[in-house]
Amino acid sequence: MHNFFVSESNRHGDFYYITDGDFNHIKNVLRMKVGDTFLVSVQGKSDLCTLAEITSDTAIAEITEENYQDTSLPVKLYLFQGLPKSDKMELVIQKAVELGAEGVIPVEMSRCVVKIEEKKKKSKQARWQAISESAAKQSKRTVIPEVFDILSYKNALKKAEEMDLFLVPYESKDGMESTKNALSKMKKGMKVGILIGPEGGFDEKEIDLAEQVGGRIVSLGKRILRTETAAITALSMCMLYAEMNIEEE
Repeated sequence: MHNFFVSESNRHGDFYYITDGDFNHIKNVLRMKVGDTFLVSVQGKSDLCTLAEITSDTAIAEITEENYQDTSLPVKLYLFQGLPKSDKMELVIQKAVELGAEGVIPVEMSRCVVKIEEKKKKSKQARWQAISESAAKQSKRTVIPEVFDILSYKNALKKAEEMDLFLVPYESKDGMESTKNALSKMKKGMKVGILIGPEGGFDEKEIDLAEQVGGRIVSLGKRILRTETAAITALSMCMLYAEMNIEEE
């Protein structure tokens, strides 16, 4: 079932009025007909709707069931991702959104292979945000996760201070006990940050600084993971723990 995001101002009574790009997608790409059903998401909730009418520039959707589904996690996951090379960031953002992340924070770190020019950062962020929106539609999210501006490591750690729990998977951390203990700290409504190093890994000074702002060093297992694999693994670990252990609280 297709999913479209609108603002509250698009709702009038029991109808949503869908225009612009989503209207074009409904009419010309999907070729929907009156009576077809789909989801409309606004402000963290999804309503089941039926296409009631198509005008020259608007698709009018009638709400048939409010609060049809909630795909949000009981915690808010934020991925702090050391900038990877090539198009790996696009893959990371896509999978982070599918796995329930609330936001993705690209981070410049000392061992990042790629360096993005200042003048290109805004266009990169806009491209990444579009990928987040596409992934949110595909995975039936009720919100479009934010891809933040690229941050320096110093500013990323300031952002990390807003987290209730800040996890730092590190290849030099032995054993899984620290991971078990850290996951057990997750509670409903918490903001949980996950810091993933780039291809070159963490500089030890970066680990020290992360610990100074409350970062909990954890392990993702005995194997050395690529940066994109580490991000997906860490998010999956937190998502599954939250789904299995927190929902019932």
